[in-house]
Amino acid sequence: MKIFDTHSHYDDEAFDGDREELIKIIIENDVVGIINCAADMKSVKSTIELTKKYPMFYGAIGVHPCSADEINEETIEELRMAAKNEKIVAIGEIGLDYYYEDNPSREIQKNAFRAQMQLAKELSKPVIIHIRDAHEDALKILEEFEEVRGIIHCFSGSVEIARKCVKIGYMLGIGGVVTFKNARKLVEVVKEIPMENLLLETDCPYMAPVPHRGERNNSMYISEVIKKIAEIKSISEEEVADIALRNSHNFTKNIW
Repeated sequence: MKIFDTHSHYDDEAFDGDREELIKIIIENDVVGIINCAADMKSVKSTIELTKKYPMFYGAIGVHPCSADEINEETIEELRMAAKNEKIVAIGEIGLDYYYEDNPSREIQKNAFRAQMQLAKELSKPVIIHIRDAHEDALKILEEFEEVRGIIHCFSGSVEIARKCVKIGYMLGIGGVVTFKNARKLVEVVKEIPMENLLLETDCPYMAPVPHRGERNNSMYISEVIKKIAEIKSISEEEVADIALRNSHNFTKNIW
């Protein structure tokens, strides 16, 4: 089975000791594509470096809501210039995160989110969206930008919210969480939402699936996510992998 990981952070310091060796192993194990997602302005640069070094790497550039106070006119211009790189396929990861009290204020997050959605609209790029404890506010902003499409990364909402996201043109990123014992809500989402609206991801080095939970995650572990989705949907693992690969192909506009 060929695997495309639509959300990773291989520039994270967790990979500093063996990044090159691990990526070589990943390539040898049928991982045909990876989108590395920036989280702040520093990782925009390291994401681009990865896309230049490894043919099967693509990039999403943007500022995560936890770093939303980095967004201003100057950094938006830096993102605009960085997005001209041919291997940058999306603006992300962007969105809203109300979970941690020490995150930037909700107003700062909303302003940064809108500014980056506007950039995506201007550049005709899809977006990769992070939402945590903020689905209502995030959906309102997504609906303001009717022309923009993308992925709701690490989807954590209800079936009702999932249907709303799909209706306005978003795909749902499904990763290791679906294998967790307490993932009943996500299992229901995967059961109810058509495979054509799902994409596979790791969020590595985080969120490793069972039986690797607690380990450093990597793209090869998506095989466990495929196995779980196949079980939920009562279809073959090959069918899950093939449809997800086609969805990834469409998302990246056939550039790989």
